Amino acid sequence: MAAVLVCAAGARATTTPMPSTLDAPAVGNPALQSVAFRDSTEAKLLRDAYHILATGDHDYDGHRVKAMHSVEAAGKLLGVDMAGDLKDHTPQPLSDAKLQEAQGLINQVLASAEVKGQERVVKHLNEAVLHINKALKVR
Repeated sequence: MAAVLVCAAGARATTTPMPSTLDAPAVGNPALQSVAFRDSTEAKLLRDAYHILATGDHDYDGHRVKAMHSVEAAGKLLGVDMAGDLKDHTPQPLSDAKLQEAQGLINQVLASAEVKGQERVVKHLNEAVLHINKALKVR
């Protein structure tokens, strides 16, 4: 019995905490391996959404940039680095379409973040969607 307790204590001592993930199951399941968010599908979606927002040409009364900052803040919480404003000088209708595409990607990550209980990430992504909605109303 003492040997079992020693082994269990040793196993517990060597366990390292995993980084915050969206791919991890909502409830612990030892059969599933946790994947760091920065290496996940959601991280790619978030980077893609940020890049789309960053390459938008129209100002949208500052809401495009505010959406970028919200996505960047969510990424920072999850260990995903996104930076820059990569304007590509597109006409407004194309820029509007890009914002809608980014919003779709953000909504996919948002759904995953909600399921995984990532409340702070959800807050930032909701802010990004709100700013995109406001941006799309600007003419």
